[in-house]
Amino acid sequence: MGAVFRMLNARGVSTRRIAAAVGITQGRLYDYMNGKSRVEKLALFEQIVDAFRLPGHLLGLARRSWEPPTAEAEHQRADRSPPDSDDVAAMDHFRNADRQTGGGRLYGAVVRHLSDHVAPRLVGTDSRPQVFAAAAALTEMAGWMAHDSGHDDRAARHFAHALPLARTSGDLPLAAHVAASSSHLALQTGDTAGAVGWARTGLGLAAQVPRIPALTARLHTMQARALAVAAQHTPACQALEAARLDLEGRGAGGDHPWLSPFDAAALASEAALILRDLEQYDQALTHAEQAVALREAPRARSLALSRITLVDIHVRRGDLDAAVSTGHDLLGTSPTLGSVRVVRQLDEVRRLLAPHTGYAPAREYLLRFDDALRARLLLLADLIPPSSGGTPA
Repeated sequence: MGAVFRMLNARGVSTRRIAAAVGITQGRLYDYMNGKSRVEKLALFEQIVDAFRLPGHLLGLARRSWEPPTAEAEHQRADRSPPDSDDVAAMDHFRNADRQTGGGRLYGAVVRHLSDHVAPRLVGTDSRPQVFAAAAALTEMAGWMAHDSGHDDRAARHFAHALPLARTSGDLPLAAHVAASSSHLALQTGDTAGAVGWARTGLGLAAQVPRIPALTARLHTMQARALAVAAQHTPACQALEAARLDLEGRGAGGDHPWLSPFDAAALASEAALILRDLEQYDQALTHAEQAVALREAPRARSLALSRITLVDIHVRRGDLDAAVSTGHDLLGTSPTLGSVRVVRQLDEVRRLLAPHTGYAPAREYLLRFDDALRARLLLLADLIPPSSGGTPA
């Protein structure tokens, strides 16, 4: 603020007038201008911006009552009608099918739907905010399906396209949702700093609108995941606790038609991974078991991923019997699931158990595992990129 006062004075505003407008003495003003003291009280910041008509956002404040509406606010005010029911129905259809069959089987259908039914409306007479929101939501979904199919570069392009579409629609929660997806992808591709950055971007967007607890919980969880990978123990635990508190207070906010659900099962699944990476294996086990218990059979991919995490934690805790038992349950989890992501993580299960072939139950399980994986790979041969691996040793 001292720099602001100096600039005002340089523009011809006297120190007497500045002090009077802000309600401070000239002596105090000189202290601010010379860097001997700092403005720290929020009320004084508000007095300053109101006295000199400085836009609130320049100082991190909310829009002032005297400021004209922003273009985005006018855009939102001009059209507050709900999204088209056909677009929402298509989104729900693809989302439900994806949970059961995996993104590999649906990616092409989603891209065709975008190309044939949504994209033409963006440049036609129907280019309303809701159409841009539908395009953003379906493009973000296509990104997830590309990721599930093993095409992370393609997924990154979809997410990069979805964000400006969401911003153009004026739907900041949707933009924050896309940022959460970008954070997940960055973490999966080894960009830990990028994952933290995207989570913070999403939280910043979400803070500008009425709170949606499931959205902020997901963003805090993505932040915690990245921090845990970076071995930032305390910040990771703080972010995870923030996510838990968000979900507990979910009654304080509303739902959103375009956002993927983030519920107790999702939080338990992510918490298990966070605590595993922090080497808190007993706590991780509790969350992993909860995630498996909460997952319903139709959520085939989520159930498979939760069971993979549970096997991982059992092995790290040295409980091979429990790992093998969970592994047998895993092999029966939707063997035709079109998810390259699941196949890649199955490779990790084999890597974890391979050093324990001296233990007969583990050795026998791996024989059954290899047979099951060969069958799965044959069924998914049209989906798995050559670089994905997955061939049993």
